[in-house]
Amino acid sequence: MRLRLTIIAFLAFCATLSAQEIDYTKWVDPFIGTADYSATHPGAVVPHGMMAVVPFNVTGSELNRYDKDTRWWSTPYDVRNSYSVGFAHGALSGVGCPELGAVITMATTGAVAPDTYDHGSEYGNEVAEVGYYATTYAKYGIRAEATATERASVERYTFSEGGEANILVNLGTALSNESGAMLRRVSDTEVEGMRLLGTFCYNNQAVFPIYFVARVSRPSERTGYWKLQPEMTGIEAQWSGDSGEYKLYERYSREIMGDDIGFYFSFGEVERGEQIEVKVGISYVSMENARRNLDAEVGEATFDEVRSEAHNKWSEALGRIRVKGGTDEERTIFYTGLYHALLHPNLMSDVNGEYPTMERGDVGVAVGYERYTVFSLWDTYRNVHQLLTLVYPERQRDMICSMVAMAEEWGWLPRWELYGRETFTMEGDPAIPVIVDSYLKGIRDFDVEAAYRAMKRSAMTEGRSNPIRPDIDPYIERGYIPVGIFAQDMSGDNSVSHALEYYVADNALAAFAREMGDEELSREMERRASGWQNYYSKADGAMRPIGEDGNYIGEFDPAAGANFSNTIGFHEGSSWNYTFFVPHDIDALIKAMGGSKRFVEKLQWIFDNGHYDPTNEPDIAYPYLFSRVKGCERYTQEQVRRLLDENYSTAPDGLPGNDDTGTMSAWAVFSMMGLYPDCPGEPYYTLTTPRFERVEIDTTSGTIVISAEGEGCYIKDIKLGGKRVGYRISHAELIDAKELNLKLY
Repeated sequence: MRLRLTIIAFLAFCATLSAQEIDYTKWVDPFIGTADYSATHPGAVVPHGMMAVVPFNVTGSELNRYDKDTRWWSTPYDVRNSYSVGFAHGALSGVGCPELGAVITMATTGAVAPDTYDHGSEYGNEVAEVGYYATTYAKYGIRAEATATERASVERYTFSEGGEANILVNLGTALSNESGAMLRRVSDTEVEGMRLLGTFCYNNQAVFPIYFVARVSRPSERTGYWKLQPEMTGIEAQWSGDSGEYKLYERYSREIMGDDIGFYFSFGEVERGEQIEVKVGISYVSMENARRNLDAEVGEATFDEVRSEAHNKWSEALGRIRVKGGTDEERTIFYTGLYHALLHPNLMSDVNGEYPTMERGDVGVAVGYERYTVFSLWDTYRNVHQLLTLVYPERQRDMICSMVAMAEEWGWLPRWELYGRETFTMEGDPAIPVIVDSYLKGIRDFDVEAAYRAMKRSAMTEGRSNPIRPDIDPYIERGYIPVGIFAQDMSGDNSVSHALEYYVADNALAAFAREMGDEELSREMERRASGWQNYYSKADGAMRPIGEDGNYIGEFDPAAGANFSNTIGFHEGSSWNYTFFVPHDIDALIKAMGGSKRFVEKLQWIFDNGHYDPTNEPDIAYPYLFSRVKGCERYTQEQVRRLLDENYSTAPDGLPGNDDTGTMSAWAVFSMMGLYPDCPGEPYYTLTTPRFERVEIDTTSGTIVISAEGEGCYIKDIKLGGKRVGYRISHAELIDAKELNLKLY
């Protein structure tokens, strides 16, 4: 614990010094990624905060062009919409399935109107900064502002036109596929309750509650509940937007439960310019913990005080990486990318350390670490956790402690965990490379033996008892997974994708077993990790699904499956998106393809013919593979520059595809700094041309400086600590040398 506090103090000291010079938050634009399918939001949040206060504008009015079916929206906000129904408390950023976005508050004037089609409003004059969001509700002339702490929020409503003021608390609207809620009036200034969430990506097992306490800054004259009574005459009517009648229940009611319920505070006439604040605390343990979180983190603090503290937290976090040079647009892309990469995973433990245990339903207490959640590991194991390990090791350490504790609680490391529930989304065993990567880079202050036990459990347990690798039996017996052995409900057979992910995990486990002195297991995992060669068809030059009989399946189009269309063997991609996905065994892949020349030609052909997908993860490291062939490093530099130019911008659609809880953003952050973690679970970086003249990265071992000298886009010389090196360096080399100098032409 003392070591962890020392690390935090050192990094905070370094960032404080840098923050005295430049406030790097000015280059964050939270509106980037809020259009198309990037699914980020402009809401108020602090780094890795449980609380995110997000404007909810994807339902409630025909004015919203993109709200026709909220079941398919994964964020409460789309910049192209124009009708808001208030602030949601707790939201995900950059995911591909709808969830959270519940406990919605809104200020109105006039009569209480529970239906979102009645009380919502068009809005304008939006402002989004780190830890702050504001807009004006045109219907009421109300300026609505929001800011946040880790587990609580403060909203400030300015009634510029006066009138009869109301604060509404809506538990009926949410992005979740679940429904059901409870509300209880505590006093004229406070309400508490719970809303059920879950069924993420339509998995009906993953259900969990969010608890809250909402407190207004002045006594209300009248309070009460509502219950909407929808007209359920048919499935079309259910989604028509016609919510039917509603009933109001005045303050003599003690509590209410059900679907489509809400609460209102009515304050009578307020003067022009008068303000009302709303403070909200949330918890995934209990209403009492939500109150504790609110009292501990906000208490009597004013809106401006909380906003200032949120800004300072972002200033410290962003200031750990300082760039010089580049254009203003490039700095905005870079720091907004870093901002997005610091949203998830996020805190789940309350101020007293309590959290909902993994898949058990009871309450645990995190001792010596903060409990994290939202482990979208199929995405983030490729670069987000490597970024955290390099720059924010104290947070990465707590995330590893969280994953290991999950394995102790329910038996398995997570794949895609959400608030104490495994959603079983995507495939592979991605927690293994995350933990191994961090361990090999020096983060070892966690229960290493427990982590090793959990890794071996998922790698060795037979399929019928293995929820993480349910198709592991043929993988162990044959070295591959035949078509039809195991199919995911939504996307059909993903056998090749499953196996390719397992190979990467087992390569990492082989390295960890060596560290543990278990040479026998290490050799076995190395043997397994080479099994990808079963899928590689030399005749097709591509990975190809294998049937039960051990032969490649008949009809085969390596381009099928692109753009998320269904195809046999591959998940969210084509064979071309997966063929080079053996980052741990590139030398063998080069040999299988007929040598370096053919490897490079084939890889270039992928890009030239539009088979590289910049919007998804399977081929995310492809541009860096050119550098594995001596003399072809310039192709990496060309492709990375082109992909940054074509796919990243400061526009609302300036991210490619779903940000996937920061993964697409982290790709840009690494690439713009000039280095990329090219294989999950291996402590190496491939170098490329940075976008800045100088990059300073604060680490626990001191500040790393990456400098680029000369004009041009290509690298002609690399020196690490004054010594000439190649295009692939280890993490230890980088940390020890601290100075990486690139000469360009």
